[in-house]
Amino acid sequence: MSQTELIEEYIQTGNQADLSQLLQANPEIANSNTSFNVSPLMLSCYYKKPEISSILLKYVRGLSIHEAAAIGKPEYLVPILNNRPDLINSFSRDGFTPLGLACYFGHEDVARHLLLKGADVNLPSQNGYSVYPLNSTTAANNNDITKMLLEAGAEVNVAQSSGLTPLHSAAQHGNIEILILLLEAGANIDARTESDKTPADVALASGHLEIARILEV
Repeated sequence: MSQTELIEEYIQTGNQADLSQLLQANPEIANSNTSFNVSPLMLSCYYKKPEISSILLKYVRGLSIHEAAAIGKPEYLVPILNNRPDLINSFSRDGFTPLGLACYFGHEDVARHLLLKGADVNLPSQNGYSVYPLNSTTAANNNDITKMLLEAGAEVNVAQSSGLTPLHSAAQHGNIEILILLLEAGANIDARTESDKTPADVALASGHLEIARILEV
């Protein structure tokens, strides 16, 4: 098994002991690219392994703005942005903006700082999925960031490539608070996915009968 395969396995399984041993023997692998076309640190974020992220941080040589946004560390992101303000709406290797990543991973402080510095709240991912920050935060079921984005001018009916809107995501999660926020902002209850599902259909399929009834009115 190659070292790339090893580090990916240790990240996926949360194997802290073997990861630490691997990095001690070859620290540069922390700065390599994985077969998923993201760094090991970013991969640990996608697998939601904060303990693994902490180990990798000791060996990473210079975080990107996208990695800083994904791990939710303002102390890393702020100086990067101060030195390179042009990176605020840049895209990661896998096509996401710093704001999109902060929204998906639920880092409210980082998302707020990015918005204050002028991040485009309506800029979708460039990876074929067209995921907007509001899609990301509703998919992550985050009430506070959803409210923040709407107050910052996020378009409420943005749809990613599958046709999924923020209202579909709120319906799927059964999140009444996000649902109300979206409806008050003008969310379209008749929006349909590529598979012809309305938010009410999604709520019903997810077992959220009361929300389905609200959306069918």
